[in-house]
Amino acid sequence: MRADEDELRSLMIGGLDGDAAAHAALLRLLVPLLRGFYRRRARGDDDDIEDLVQETLMAVHGRRATYDRDRPFTGWLFAIARYKMIDHFRRKRRLQPIDGLEDELVARDFEAPISAEMDVAALLGTLPPKQAHVIRATRIDGLSVAEAAAAAGGLGESDVKVSVHRGLKALIARVQGEVR
Repeated sequence: MRADEDELRSLMIGGLDGDAAAHAALLRLLVPLLRGFYRRRARGDDDDIEDLVQETLMAVHGRRATYDRDRPFTGWLFAIARYKMIDHFRRKRRLQPIDGLEDELVARDFEAPISAEMDVAALLGTLPPKQAHVIRATRIDGLSVAEAAAAAGGLGESDVKVSVHRGLKALIARVQGEVR
């Protein structure tokens, strides 16, 4: 059984209020949720996934006092999870010597991703805020529809799907209109 935003938030608040059983139940419910999150993104072996889950659970426990009770729990949780995943990738990467770095940057046109990122931000800025938010969450940040709905707090999964569809359709029309 997968827990929903309200249940997780309730258990988190119970844990913050001193209910050890609620806090333990929260951590147990987070395990499959985090495993799924990391399996979709990390594509590592099972040991890496389990390490990430454990690091995230320890961070949730250690940083629980930073949780704002008025905000969605899953948004806070997945922010921690993303940072743990980034840290994991940084630890795993191999360092390359920087001899000839300037030539490599020129050959790869290192400014192109920056300008593309600015183009995406400008395009998303032309959409209604809800559409821009769910497109960024699902297509750029990599959240599932369920995760994006939970993080948005109050949106249903079908609302997220419809908003993404309509927003992408508007962006495609805008881009095709500019190209022609």
